[in-house]
Amino acid sequence: MRSAKIWAPTTLSACALAISLALTGCGKDDSKNANGGQGQKAPAPEVGVITAQPQAVEQTITLPGRTTAYQISEVRPQTSGLILRRLFTEGSYVREGQALYELDSRTNRATVDNAKAAMLQQKANLAALQTKLNRYRQLVSINAVSKQDYDDLVGQVKVGQAQVEAAQAQIRNAEIDLGYSTIRSPISGQSGPSTVTAGALVTANQTNALVSIRQLDPIYVDINQSSTELIRLRQSLSQGKVDRSNNAKIKLKLEDGSYYPIEGTLAFSDANVSEDTGTVTIRAIFPNPKNLLLPGMYTQAEIAQSVIPNAYLVPQRAVNRTPSGQAVVLVVNQKGVIETRPIETVAAKGKDWIVNKGLTAGDRIIVEGIAKVKEGMEVKTKPYQPAPENGAAPQQPQQNKEASSTAQSADNNSKSAA
Repeated sequence: MRSAKIWAPTTLSACALAISLALTGCGKDDSKNANGGQGQKAPAPEVGVITAQPQAVEQTITLPGRTTAYQISEVRPQTSGLILRRLFTEGSYVREGQALYELDSRTNRATVDNAKAAMLQQKANLAALQTKLNRYRQLVSINAVSKQDYDDLVGQVKVGQAQVEAAQAQIRNAEIDLGYSTIRSPISGQSGPSTVTAGALVTANQTNALVSIRQLDPIYVDINQSSTELIRLRQSLSQGKVDRSNNAKIKLKLEDGSYYPIEGTLAFSDANVSEDTGTVTIRAIFPNPKNLLLPGMYTQAEIAQSVIPNAYLVPQRAVNRTPSGQAVVLVVNQKGVIETRPIETVAAKGKDWIVNKGLTAGDRIIVEGIAKVKEGMEVKTKPYQPAPENGAAPQQPQQNKEASSTAQSADNNSKSAA
């Protein structure tokens, strides 16, 4: 009993010493692990970059528009009469001067004959007056007739000459009306439906047109541009920021999304701003040899307005905006550290921004991996590779599909047997 009491304090001291040594060892191991963790540095993130290169960028805008016929002629009769025949096929192409309708010309032909008879009467009267004048000229020299009678006869001869000329004018007028008995096309173009048939009575200069002729080659496209964009373009031109020495070429995007194969040119720009829409009408002209474009079609016109020298094309995904609206990009400097660079954008071109201020040649602009980095970080760079627009997920090879199907079938059989 005494011996147990003697050994008990000794045992307790030994246990306390062992626990103290164990805790000391653990503290040293934790300190070593902590120091080792601080000594290791996290790897720099990798980002995709593009290298800024200045170039002459063609500035284009896309505006809505509608096609309009180059010429429209609404054919109306210029003389009255009964329509005998229609001489063209509705919807066909007609040429300038081609006969469209034939009217009953008997009344107009009688008018011509009457005018010719009146002219013969006036000529006969003039001939009698001239014969009498020649006789009076001889008699007045010997005072056989008075000077007054001679002068009166001279006046009558001049009146007779005027009446003959008037009769000739009546003949020409009647012949013109006779020519109007055949209604002809004033222009070349595509004919529309006829509003009258044989047997219809028409009058000169009536309100309703007989048929409409539209010239479709070339064809106009009326485009609406906002006055704000027009002012911005003119200011850039006056400041020399853009070059417009080249003629404005226009590409046309059709309703089905395809592009018209022939480029157009700018015909004119209206000098008036619409009070309702705040836009200016721009008219372009396009060749239309196959009549692919028809009047009234909705289109989108891509207009090359100007060329911006020494500009940069930056993907839109690389550009951010500050709360104040300032456009910025992240640039990797020579030391591999990220810097924030404010820039000035002019317009969009496809999926890129046109930048004319804030960049220098050779700047490495971060396009990919922007979300995982910030200014001041050290990064690794790699060339940015844009993803294909119509990229599809890779398909499983046919052999793998067959092998997978065989394995699945075997697995199902084994489960059934079990």
